[in-house]
Amino acid sequence: MPIESIITFIFASIVLIISPGPDLIFVITQSAINGSRTGILVTLGLCTGLIAHTSAVAFGVAAILHTSELAFTILKTLGAMYLLYLAWQAFHAHSTKLQAEKNITKTAFQLYRRGILMNLSNPKVTIFFLAFLPQFVSSENGSIASQVFILGAIFMVLGLILFIGISLVAGKLGNWLNRSEKAQVYLNRFAALVFVGLALKLLTSSNH
Repeated sequence: MPIESIITFIFASIVLIISPGPDLIFVITQSAINGSRTGILVTLGLCTGLIAHTSAVAFGVAAILHTSELAFTILKTLGAMYLLYLAWQAFHAHSTKLQAEKNITKTAFQLYRRGILMNLSNPKVTIFFLAFLPQFVSSENGSIASQVFILGAIFMVLGLILFIGISLVAGKLGNWLNRSEKAQVYLNRFAALVFVGLALKLLTSSNH
């Protein structure tokens, strides 16, 4: 895979991972209220769940890309539409107060399992991966499935590093986001621009 594509993928992934969303808000609130250990264990579960979504996309995309030009065109058009929908949602998103209930004592495995179940029960993750990952792969670079697994692994590592870092500073970050409505709005609008850029890139991509 071209290094330029990997660098672009890493940059886009970082922006998407740190943009306000259900998983990020959950990790921040759990860490801020119940301690960094809770946030880290939930993060490990969330990242583990990504393996299933990556696998589904890897084999699904590989099959579609090898089927026909029409199938690929339909896939990328639907993917671009979904990314534009996410951009619209992010641009119009309002700031929210971070709230969470105090956890009754949970074991490390229960917290880890909770993260996995949260991720696996969210079909939007697979849809997002289906819209996001294909634009960075090409049949000219070898096995499509292998490329998707590589990108999925990179995304998981980045998510793990960033979410653990956020968990460690969640007390301050949670308070800052609660105090600063503008911070959340700016992050959401920046994410919206990234989604639009990804949608345009996807529309101009090729399966060759």
